Amino acid sequence: MTATLIWILVALVAIGLYLSWTAGRLDRLHARIDATRAGLDAQLLRRASVAQELATSGVLDPAASIVLYEAAHAARQAEEEQREVAESELSQALRAVFGEPAQVEAVREVPGGEAAAHELTEAVRRVPMARRFHNDAVGAARRLRQHRKVRWFRLAGHAPFPMAFEMDDEPPAALVDRAA
Repeated sequence: MTATLIWILVALVAIGLYLSWTAGRLDRLHARIDATRAGLDAQLLRRASVAQELATSGVLDPAASIVLYEAAHAARQAEEEQREVAESELSQALRAVFGEPAQVEAVREVPGGEAAAHELTEAVRRVPMARRFHNDAVGAARRLRQHRKVRWFRLAGHAPFPMAFEMDDEPPAALVDRAA
């Protein structure tokens, strides 16, 4: 009788430790999601800021400046629900403005243009990486949250279900080709 109770107690402690470890892992994944989202937000803000700065610098032709400024401004001011759409529109505007290598060369030829083009190139190259890191963290948390043990024992607590950030983040070919 005593041996049975000891084995039951050992089994309950082992199950409790396993559930505690799983809850800790889930908590770390949620913290990683928060960190990667902050990194993604920083990269998106940097890209919009550089685009807006370039649009107001007088380097681009007036039509390209207006298109780029409005898209960058909309991306910076977008509410959370509209953020993915606004960022996708900025990506499209960047591809429209910098679709031709001649436009990139025109920017590079003006004083300070080389630095501005380089900064924009780095900004548009980092956004897909930051989005990929964020979406990978979201995917890992989602897979763990779908396990029965997590659902049955409510190990996720009241944390909202993580959502991936889906947007068009393809950089302008002329910027990427020049940087490579």
